[in-house]
Amino acid sequence: METYEFSVIASGLDPNADDFEDRFYAAGCDDALIAFQKGHIIVDFAREAESIEEAISSAIENVRSTGASVDRVEPDPLVNLSEIADRAGTTRSAISHYAKGTRGKDFPAPIAKITDESPLWSWPAVARWFVDREQLGKEVLVEAEVFREANEVIVQKDTALRERLKKAAGLSRGA
Repeated sequence: METYEFSVIASGLDPNADDFEDRFYAAGCDDALIAFQKGHIIVDFAREAESIEEAISSAIENVRSTGASVDRVEPDPLVNLSEIADRAGTTRSAISHYAKGTRGKDFPAPIAKITDESPLWSWPAVARWFVDREQLGKEVLVEAEVFREANEVIVQKDTALRERLKKAAGLSRGA
């Protein structure tokens, strides 16, 4: 088993309720820290599981069983150049060169805030670019795709969470 660290962002419960933290512990979130920030419940997990998709799906199910609504899972799949550098274990300058096309080629184009000074990239697309160049291990891509798919499932209110995460992980592992 491996330990996976991530956060589930939720809402819908009163953080001042006497049983607020106890609800999470009783629901199986005994491997998480619970906080309330900026109007959101933040459940920071360090979950042991056989796979990232199992860790995330079980955590989401646990949080939902408290009566909370799950809003998203982090780390976020949208990243800026600094976040790309941190996740890829390289410098911001190197990532800036990749993005401008002055070092390497075919770096993914940003997908949000394109006309802004701080555009955002899809982490799964960037992770695939690094994996294809053997600069990151395939597990980084698997995790990126599972987080992306988890957030998509949450937005769509799909009930097939486990199946979709397993499929996303399987496709990435085979890539």
